[in-house]
Amino acid sequence: MRIAMLPTDQPQLPDIEAILAFRTVKRGLLIGPIAVAIAWMVRGTDGAIGAAVGVVLIVLNLLASGAALSLAARISLAAYHAAALFGFLLRLIAITVSMLLVARLFEIDRIAFGITAVVTYLVLLTLEAIAIARGDEKELEWTS
Repeated sequence: MRIAMLPTDQPQLPDIEAILAFRTVKRGLLIGPIAVAIAWMVRGTDGAIGAAVGVVLIVLNLLASGAALSLAARISLAAYHAAALFGFLLRLIAITVSMLLVARLFEIDRIAFGITAVVTYLVLLTLEAIAIARGDEKELEWTS
């Protein structure tokens, strides 16, 4: 990966948070169909639709997380820490509110929707943690 130089000759590091978020989304594209298939086998077509909505909600949440952290990192270290701490809480609230709104406004299999959202979130975060711990993310500056 090429590092661009700023006029002050300080290297501009890549947006690591955004890269990690996109990698997590790629994993979500693999996990999502599996979750939808399982929900379809267990709960039928309505379960598959509910599971698909749950996966999409989580993937969008993870993209928002990466974008918020990348933006905050460009501002300052304090902004980054605030985004990490309060952003996590705000994203959990956003997931909860989104799930409640979807369940209230649309006729959806709430069990498949809720279980898939929670399990997808935990699985994707676990897979990312395992990849970093094993050193699979070697091209990222801070893991080498």
